[in-house]
Amino acid sequence: MDSFVIKGRQRLSGSIAVSGSKNSALPILAVSIMTGEACRFGNIPLLRDIQTQVKILNTLGVESVWKGREVRTQVKDTYNSTAPYELVKQMRAGVCVLGPLLAARGEAIVSLPGGCVIGERPIDLHLKGLEALGAEITLEHGNIHAKTPKGGLKGAEIYLGGKFGSSVLATDNVMCAAVMAKGTTVIECAACEPEVVDLANCLIAMGAKIEGAGSPRITIHGVKKLKAADWNVIPDRIEAATFVVAGAITQSPISITGCRPDHLLAFLDVLRQSGVVVERKGSTLKVVPGARPKATDFVTLPYPAFATDCQAQTMALMAIADGTSTITERIYPERFMAAAELKRMGAKISVANGTAVIQGVDKLSGAEVMASDLRASAALVIAGLAAEGETRISRVYHIDRGYERIEERLRKLGAKIQRQSVGGEETTAAAVG
Repeated sequence: MDSFVIKGRQRLSGSIAVSGSKNSALPILAVSIMTGEACRFGNIPLLRDIQTQVKILNTLGVESVWKGREVRTQVKDTYNSTAPYELVKQMRAGVCVLGPLLAARGEAIVSLPGGCVIGERPIDLHLKGLEALGAEITLEHGNIHAKTPKGGLKGAEIYLGGKFGSSVLATDNVMCAAVMAKGTTVIECAACEPEVVDLANCLIAMGAKIEGAGSPRITIHGVKKLKAADWNVIPDRIEAATFVVAGAITQSPISITGCRPDHLLAFLDVLRQSGVVVERKGSTLKVVPGARPKATDFVTLPYPAFATDCQAQTMALMAIADGTSTITERIYPERFMAAAELKRMGAKISVANGTAVIQGVDKLSGAEVMASDLRASAALVIAGLAAEGETRISRVYHIDRGYERIEERLRKLGAKIQRQSVGGEETTAAAVG
């Protein structure tokens, strides 16, 4: 099992390019199920989660060919409509094949993804939306078994809100199913995230009729079939935010290129309140070194508010801020797994009832810590870059799910970070594709 060894307090400089969005690529790859024509998807990040999604599609009869950051797909057979547990359990986003399968083949059997380390992520909104379109759904032996009725799926008015607001993956699944349903579907309380807009725009390019993506109301007029997809996914806003925080916590003049600053307005506003200067020019964000950041309070909420996926990384920054910060987590109240490990590095954090209170300290100290999930892993890397001495982060396979060769890219900025195997030997992240 690999780990990262980081020698902190190194000043970084230079530029780092943002990869394609993982959370866009996963559902967009799944739409290849919905057409019999060959598809091309570009700007695909080379990540374990993407590899897992391609394997799921392979089991569903979709042939795939990788070439750099491009994936070409084509449906070769439609005999199997079951997404197996051994693959779906590796990432929750595997459930995003549910809507495309139901639309294209009239049946979908997808393993229940279950909970995860940051708390249970129920799929009740997915099922509620699909049932509103007429799907017949049963839960058997840990699987979701969905079928279209004799007359096919029919458009409907659907309220898709839950106790924590909208759901990105539920919106994705219902939108995909509705694209090939008869009549008109209106999704109220739809997720507004850029990744939902990217999926909708990809489907529109394939011949779908979708209006309102990016707003709480999406209207879909059903079509009989879709043509080939030829699509480049948007840049990863969470990766861009992670690198901005890396520059801020090390007070380093780094530029993050090829990103979409307009997708990060709430995050950038929190950094502005903390005194961090980030210059915006086109698709580039440049961190300007300054004084110690000031403590700042913020709340995670659905887009366009502050993203839950940026919370852990920003917590690492607040750990060395001047004053006391409060973070309220409204999406996944249990998502403070980074806190305990940051405390091992000297951070002063208390967590209760979905809120973290962080008393800023003058400095962090290197320590042995353990990654627990994707974004907590990124937070520990960021903290290690700023800490005095050496930090060793174990179980970094989590970070490989969402950040492409992060240690190699940070080294190009001047970071002293190495990947090591259990025996202590330096290793390289395995290539995907």
